[in-house]
This record gives sequence, structure tokens and C-alpha cells, in this order.
Amino acid sequence: MTDLLMKPQVWVPMGPSPASKTLLELRGVAAAYGSVPVLHGLDLTIDCDEVVCLLGGNAAGKSSTMNTIIGMLPLTGGSIHFDGNEISGLSPTEVISQGIAVVPEGRRIFPRLSVQENLDLGSYGRRDDKAAQRRDQDRVFARFPRLAERATQLGGTLSGGEQQMLAIGRALMSRPRLLLMDEPSMGLAPALVDRVFEIISEIHREGTAIFLVEQNARMALEVSSRGYVLQQGRIVQSGSSRELLASESVREAYLGG
Repeated sequence: MTDLLMKPQVWVPMGPSPASKTLLELRGVAAAYGSVPVLHGLDLTIDCDEVVCLLGGNAAGKSSTMNTIIGMLPLTGGSIHFDGNEISGLSPTEVISQGIAVVPEGRRIFPRLSVQENLDLGSYGRRDDKAAQRRDQDRVFARFPRLAERATQLGGTLSGGEQQMLAIGRALMSRPRLLLMDEPSMGLAPALVDRVFEIISEIHREGTAIFLVEQNARMALEVSSRGYVLQQGRIVQSGSSRELLASESVREAYLGG
């Protein structure tokens, strides 16, 4: 499957460069599923030139954090700002229109739609012309040649690795300034895991900030500049990736000692 991926053309995020260095900011964010609180006063920031990772065990609240940012889980307290503008309370469609895209846990491609149709949905809501969208699709196909070969194939018939490439390509079709990635290596063979992290670095170098939730803590810290550690919906530790890699508590909990 190594031919799934090739070096792409340079990707240009949509929209102007952020006026301030901080791109995303969570201020005292709290959230709940019904009457059950899951996030408790989260404070975190992501700058426009960063890859930031979020570490934590099962049920720590990592996916809930992602869902709150994109408007799928309503806040019960605090606020979320993107490029200086409050996005708390916006619908997922409105959040995406601000310049945020997500590669969700489990890929969640549309299995009954073709590869081509999945990518078309990724560009839904863009205000530029079809020619620009077609150029971006060509870039996706240049990055993921297997998707080009299977453009008319139904998404549900792709392998797990191909579906992950499709999920990433679909997110890139919106030209995000911030890409949220929730467990991108889950269920992939080791060789593909390595390549997914190479892709994360490539996307970042091309100008997109990334917020990464990942079960492979060591690789997440190696590809990121900073990280946060979440336990039971609370941030219990933060710092540079180097500091977290050297932390005894992080090593014991997430890096196998």
C-alpha cells in the first residue's frame, strides 16, 4: 500500500493569515452529555504555526473536546474563539465555514458514495469557483494516487488505510486553516501509521495548524510542538512535546515506562 501516497503539491489554506498568532483558544470550556458532565473548565490554545496534541486514556474526554470545538457537543460553560472571533454555539456547518475541518475518529466517510462524491462533499460551502475546487481535488489525488485510481469506487469498498486517506483528503478539500484529527492511526497497519504521521508533518509544513488526538502518544509528541494531558475531562499537564516526553508521569501512563 505504499503507493497510496506520494509527495503532493504545496497546499494553501483558504482565507487570510490570522491577525494574531493564537488561532484557537478554549477558555474555561465545560460540556456535558445530558446531565453527565464530561469536560471541566478546559483552557488551551493552538497557534497558527503549531501542531498540538491532546493525550489521555479511554474516556478522558478527548473526542468530547473535538466534538465541542466543532459544535456537535454544546458548551455548558466557557467559550471557544477562532482567530479572535467567538464560535461558541455555532453549528458544525458554521464552524467549518470559519476555516476548521475535522478528520473524525473512525474515518466516517460516506460508504454509499464514491470517492469522487466524498471529496465533493468536502468542498461543500466553499465560495470560490469550481476550477479552484478542481485544482484542490487534483492535489488530493496527487497526494493519494490510490484515490485517483478509485475515484468512481464506493467509499465503503475501500480498505481501512484507503478510507483514512479519503477522510484526510475530504477534510483538505475545505482548505482549512486548522485541521482537527481524532485518532488518525487507529486500526492501521504499522507501515501506514508511519505514513500518516509523515502526512501530518507535510500538511503542517504547508501552512495548516493541526490539533491532534492520538492513541500513539510517542508519535503524537514527536510530530507536535506542544501537548496537553487530559484526565476525566480536566487538563492535568501541559508543556512542550520535549517536556512531556521527558515527564515520568507521561512515560508511565502513555509511553510504556
